[in-house]
Formats: sequence, structure tokens, C-alpha cells
Amino acid sequence: MEPSLRGLEGYLGFWLRRLSDTVAARLEQELAKHGVTVSQWDVLITVHRRDATTAREVAEIMQIDPGAVSRLVDRLVAKGLMARELHPSSRRSLLLTLTEAGQALVPELSATVDRHDRYFFGHLDQEERAWLTDWIVSLLEHSRSMPDDDQ
Repeated sequence: MEPSLRGLEGYLGFWLRRLSDTVAARLEQELAKHGVTVSQWDVLITVHRRDATTAREVAEIMQIDPGAVSRLVDRLVAKGLMARELHPSSRRSLLLTLTEAGQALVPELSATVDRHDRYFFGHLDQEERAWLTDWIVSLLEHSRSMPDDDQ
């Protein structure tokens, strides 16, 4: 197969990357006004919703290294937003909890993230949003099944 020799603007991946970079950068800026990063927000909302109560569980949900979660939690503890407590049934595990300041901040952060989402995607109706989400998830799943050296 002959290469197409088109410029970057001819590749869908280029446009997806530009959109992703733009959306992510804007969210980082908005959350920075509250003193947190997107990754720290992810930890806070995960613990707030009780989707996870330990760093290992947070790592599984976020699909990142447990060491990275531990560093994120360290920063949140230092900011007074999160605490580690002894697990009542396991001496080898610590429970993650939000402090009063963390509990108070989560609704503000949620409102910020909701505004951000509306800014970028509010012009799409529910059907379009569902289609776009399904399409992106499908592309991600397909990318995970591709061999490393796809010729």
C-alpha cells in the first residue's frame, strides 16, 4: 500500500489529539484556581463517591500505578484535603478519607468540571453525546487490541 503523504491535518488522530489537548489544558487551568490538578480531582471524587477507599482501589479505577496514587494522596494530605486512617480489618491497609476541607471543596470542583463539560460539549444533544462517547470508547478498545507493530 502506498503511503498517502498527507499533512497532519489529514489525520483524524491529529484532530483528536488537538481536541484532547485543548480540553485537558482548559480543565487543568480551571482546577488550578482551586489548587488541585486533574489527577488530584480524580482521586478526590473517587474517594468522595466511595468508589474506592484504599490507594490500591483508586489505582485500579484510575488505571495508573499504585505508586502514582500514593504520591497524589501525599499531595492531597499535605493540602489538608485528604487523610489516611488505619483500616479496621487490615493492618496492612490504610483507608482514604476526605477531610472537612476536602468534603467542602468537592462540590465546588464538581461545579467547575460540569461547567467545563458544558463549555466544550454543551452544544451536543444527549443522543450526540452518547454516540460520541460510544465511538471514543470503541476506538480505545480497538487500540488496546492492536499489535505493537501493525504494518
